[in-house]
Amino acid sequence: MTNFSLFEKKIGINFKDKELLKQAFTHRSYLNEKGTNGMSHNERLEFLGDAVLELVVTEYLYKKFPGKPEGELTSLRASLVNSEALAKLARALQMNDFLLLSKGEKKDTGKARQYILANAFEALVGAIYLDGGYKIVESFIEKNAFKDLSEILKNNLWRDNKSFFQEKAQEIASITPRYQVLKEWGPDHNKHFEVGVFLGNELIGNGEGMSKQEAEQNAALSGLKIKNWS
Repeated sequence: MTNFSLFEKKIGINFKDKELLKQAFTHRSYLNEKGTNGMSHNERLEFLGDAVLELVVTEYLYKKFPGKPEGELTSLRASLVNSEALAKLARALQMNDFLLLSKGEKKDTGKARQYILANAFEALVGAIYLDGGYKIVESFIEKNAFKDLSEILKNNLWRDNKSFFQEKAQEIASITPRYQVLKEWGPDHNKHFEVGVFLGNELIGNGEGMSKQEAEQNAALSGLKIKNWS
C-alpha cells in the first residue's frame, strides 16, 4: 500500500483531501487493470495543473525580467515547463516511487515514463491548487521549478531551437527549413515521432519526441549541431 503521508512530508504540504493527492499519482492504466472502485485517474488534475503552472511561471518571469521581450519570455517559460524539465522535477521529488501504474506501465522506464512523470507533476500542481489555494501552489512551484534557472540562462538552454535554426538557415543559406514526420509508432496515448528537418530537399538532421513539436525541436537542435551553427 502506497504511503502518501511520506510524500506529504517530503514536499512539506499536508493535504486536507488525501484522496486528491492519491488521484494526482493515479495513471489511467492502473484503473484499467484494478478497476475504478470510486477512484479517478489524474488526467483532469493534469489539465488544471498545466494551466496553474503556466500562470505561476509566467508571472514569476514577467516580474523577474522586466527588460526581456515577450518572445524570450515565452522561450524561457517553455524551457521550464516542457516534459523533460517537469519529469526532472518529478524525479527530484521521488514521485516515481509513488506512481500508481499498471504492471505493463511499470516495466516501461524509458521515454514513456518521462511523459507519465511530467503529467503527474502537473496533476500534483493541480491537486495542491485545489486543496490549498494559489499561494501554497505558487510557493511550491517557486521552491521546485526555478532551481535550474541560472544554468538555463547561462547556457542559453531557453533558446527555441526551431526559431534559431530558421534564423540561421535564412541568414546563411537563404532557405526556410521545413519539417517532415519520418516515422511514428506506438498507441494513441503513447505516440512517438521521428521528424526530419530539411533545407530544400536535403535532410539535415532528425529528432524524436512524444509529440511532433518535441521531435521538431530535437530535429532543429540536431541540425544546428550538424551545421555547426550552435
